[in-house]
Amino acid sequence: MKTIAALLTVFNRKETTLRCLDNLFKQFIPQDYSLEVYLTNDGCTDGTPEAVRVQFPQVNIIDGDGNLFWNRGMWTAWDTAAKTKEYDFYLWLNDDTFLYNGAIEKLLTTSRKSKDQAIVVGACHDTATHSKVTYGGRNKNGIVSPDGEDTEVKHFNGNIVLVPRYVFEKLGNLDYYYSHSKGDFDYGIRAQKNGIKMIQCGIVLGACDVHPRIDKWCDPEIPFKKRWKYLNMPNGMPPKETFHLEKQTNVVLAAVHFVTVYVRCLLPILWNHRIKG
Repeated sequence: MKTIAALLTVFNRKETTLRCLDNLFKQFIPQDYSLEVYLTNDGCTDGTPEAVRVQFPQVNIIDGDGNLFWNRGMWTAWDTAAKTKEYDFYLWLNDDTFLYNGAIEKLLTTSRKSKDQAIVVGACHDTATHSKVTYGGRNKNGIVSPDGEDTEVKHFNGNIVLVPRYVFEKLGNLDYYYSHSKGDFDYGIRAQKNGIKMIQCGIVLGACDVHPRIDKWCDPEIPFKKRWKYLNMPNGMPPKETFHLEKQTNVVLAAVHFVTVYVRCLLPILWNHRIKG
């Protein structure tokens, strides 16, 4: 029996989390595979963990204090799972991502093609039209839209990601240095450095919407003091974390971006006009 540990971290999105888990547990799990779920409750105050315990009592819940955010919450779930059992696979799943039927079976099928030695990524559609690709594998030109064939990618978003034990033994857990949004890109960089392939499945495996508006830290409609506060929040664009990530591939470009992040926060109207132009 091969084992899969699904990893999630949640904060105050009760109905979304419950829908995500419902889709997860409705997945077809191939014969000779088993699925267990580890969920970090990062200080929810909306009744999410209580509802999960009622509707999905099989979920292993790890309590955080509200300061973990995505990356450290996922690190915590992964660390707990890995200390509990030597799983054959670890499945990253965002709690606002809703798996399509057959998603896990497709991830496993793609993984077998690489002898379970590659990171396997699932792309997402928007939830309204199920036609626009929102998250998934990336190359130097951005998001890679599935075309029916499994495709090698260079980076990936962490919405739907299958990590075999072979990869975990090579790369370990996410880097706890990152608080929120850069741990998945860092993992891709580490994979490249260690010769680990990243393969996106040839079909879209789930649905997840992108943020409906520009980030608050660079929104010209928000006063500067608030923009500055949002910039340095874990789920903003903390410059030190951005630099720490980018210096791994290009220290000069990382230094430039370190400065331009501040410029964009200070002068968002000029910056956004420049981008549109």
